[in-house]
Amino acid sequence: MPPEQQRQRSSLRVNRVFLKSFIGVLRLLQILLGAVLWATIAANKYEGSVHFVLFVSVFFWLLTLALYVLTLLDKQDLVPLLGGDRWLLSNTVHDLLATVLYFAALGIMIYKTQKNSFCNLEQYRHHCLYKAYLSASVFSGLCAATYLLSGIYGSCRKCLGEQTLVAT
Repeated sequence: MPPEQQRQRSSLRVNRVFLKSFIGVLRLLQILLGAVLWATIAANKYEGSVHFVLFVSVFFWLLTLALYVLTLLDKQDLVPLLGGDRWLLSNTVHDLLATVLYFAALGIMIYKTQKNSFCNLEQYRHHCLYKAYLSASVFSGLCAATYLLSGIYGSCRKCLGEQTLVAT
């Protein structure tokens, strides 16, 4: 095999340290919970401010997936302006922004759940969004909590003078 092909092949190594780390597991959890949240909303009829919740969940799901893959493959240096020495700060800002927006989404879903609580009676025979909104509220809260945890983790690492997400 030519040396050039060997270099290309070895450049796609998986960062196993990140995969087994606290932040790696949190990222996987964020991806999973975000996907469940937007699937829950998209599978049901939604209107008004729930569009914002759907936007937040899909946007941060895609962004978290991209951050996860870049970090997993150790390709964060290829990201202009945000990669390299700024990768930890970029991830922390992402996590804290996601926390704020997921808490806003949680507030919206709690409001919508309370607004539709009248149809949670056995005698009510029409289509009811109460259970969908309730489960979306739970997943919004879980997403906000996981992003808050990773934001705190990144902030602590940054305060300790670290430049990477994972101790190597």
